[in-house]
Amino acid sequence: MDSSEQRRKRKRIFRPSSPIATLVYFFSVRSFVLCFSFLIFLFLLSYQIPFSSSVFRPVLVVSRLSLLSSSSDLLSTSQSFQDFGSSSLLHLQIEGRVLFPDHVLLLVNKNDLFSKNTDFECVYGRNRTGDDVGIVKEKSFSVDVYGESEFGVLVRCPLPPVNYSAVVNLRKFRGNGLWKESNQTVNSWENVAYAATLDGNTVVVFVKGLNLRPDRESDSSQFSCYFGLGNFEKEGRFALRTRAITAAQEVVRCALPLSIRKTPEKARGIRITIGMLPHIHAKAHEHVLLPSVAKITELKSEGRGNVENGKYDLCVCTMVWNQGSALREWITYHSWLGVERWFIYDNNSDDNIKDVIEELETENYNVTRHVWPWIKTQEAGFSHCALRAKKECNWVSFMDVDEYFYFPYSTQGHQSLRSTGYAGQDSLRSLVANVSSSSPRIAEIRTTCHSFGPSGLNSAPSQGITVGYTCRLKSPERHKSIIRPDALDTTLLNVVHHFHLRKGFRYMNLPQSTAVINHYKYQVWDVFRAKFFRRVATYVVDWQNNQNEGSRDRAPGLGTEAIEPPNWPLQFCEVWDTGLRDFVLSNFADLSTGLLPWEKSSF
Repeated sequence: MDSSEQRRKRKRIFRPSSPIATLVYFFSVRSFVLCFSFLIFLFLLSYQIPFSSSVFRPVLVVSRLSLLSSSSDLLSTSQSFQDFGSSSLLHLQIEGRVLFPDHVLLLVNKNDLFSKNTDFECVYGRNRTGDDVGIVKEKSFSVDVYGESEFGVLVRCPLPPVNYSAVVNLRKFRGNGLWKESNQTVNSWENVAYAATLDGNTVVVFVKGLNLRPDRESDSSQFSCYFGLGNFEKEGRFALRTRAITAAQEVVRCALPLSIRKTPEKARGIRITIGMLPHIHAKAHEHVLLPSVAKITELKSEGRGNVENGKYDLCVCTMVWNQGSALREWITYHSWLGVERWFIYDNNSDDNIKDVIEELETENYNVTRHVWPWIKTQEAGFSHCALRAKKECNWVSFMDVDEYFYFPYSTQGHQSLRSTGYAGQDSLRSLVANVSSSSPRIAEIRTTCHSFGPSGLNSAPSQGITVGYTCRLKSPERHKSIIRPDALDTTLLNVVHHFHLRKGFRYMNLPQSTAVINHYKYQVWDVFRAKFFRRVATYVVDWQNNQNEGSRDRAPGLGTEAIEPPNWPLQFCEVWDTGLRDFVLSNFADLSTGLLPWEKSSF
């Protein structure tokens, strides 16, 4: 009885005594269930994306920088363009656009249907301000495969006509179909992360818009790397962040997130950008993110194969624009001196350079062309090439195609730098090998440059520049360097002429009696004036701008217009120097015809 009575009392305690009490009871249970379900959801979310590391902190940030063209200023693609038939739609995806001063660059995701011979039409729609709704079509400037990039294809389009949008779309040239693209973003070249590559457990990001001082390392604490994961293209967000390790000029290096560090190949194809503090007292969550078209890539060897020890003794890296006519002489000559591997960074050339490089490859010159569409980024391009060459080369020379190493007869005191008293075949490779064996702490060899003038010529010399130009300035100008890529500072800082080295390494200056570089800087006017329209170095003012007119980077006495000065053929001529001309004619001319190798090819 006692137990039965106790059970009845407990039932009365838990039974609601009124309608109001019933409601209170119902909502209390429901609230408990909802709270419990929400906690389970948070647990599952954190389990799917592990953000526990203090080094690898989660963020969810949308870029605050305004884009050059936003969707509010433009008609949507479906409104701006007519559908010309679904049967001819391109199976490509435009993943980024960058507006340059003279063209629009489209970064396109390549698929199996793409051919390197594919031609595209660039299709422009009117801005919202236009009265008419219509399109304009222009043939693309160029279509190129973009190395290791996840984008795969670069298409360069003309600037849009007046009142037309820079949101360029594509269709096959003379095709019947237009590929519609929902991505409306156009990035200004002045502010954008444009390339990124893996380097060990770090990622190196190349960025425009940081405005850092040249030839100086900057405070890396002001910057971070942001990694886009998941459905980035639709959400426009970056999920993860790591702090910058170094920052200098246009290059920022960050650690990889812990979840990727053990298997860096997982980072390939991830969108990345740089966040920067708006002022020195700002906090991390106040980072302003730069727009980005950069996806992480892994640089791979593209040479003909490795030598016995796994690396070539001597390689060369250069950046060119429309230098196809000069390439054969330069590569033939320096290959004879011992260069084994060539990296040609092509900066939007529209001449025959691709054909020239393909011909050289068939003749067993170990040359690869690397598309580098980013204008006025020579320092960043050289940093990128140093990373590429590190896996393949013991030494890398950074030089231009109008610069030639020359070995005058050495004095007796400099015989240790090469085995013979004259410059025989493979002399340059022997020189760097001797430096490596005798002075392992030397990681950069600097060679003085002599600048040659037009030498009385009015037209380009038929036998090549080494034979045609023989008069130069008396005093040397600057130097160029051969470096060990494994000994470079982690910032990759360079000023084109030389790099910063890691602590413990040093550079050496070659005596001019051992080697010099003949720099054929001031050629005949028709060749020289091209420099007015394209300077590749980041911190060199274009000659058409009236800034730093007294700079050594300019030709003395020239203004800001490409007008031939009086008496140009006799300018920059103080010393007649026929040493390299005589050397080339003695070692390269065909004994029966007298023709040089590059003359034969031209003929």
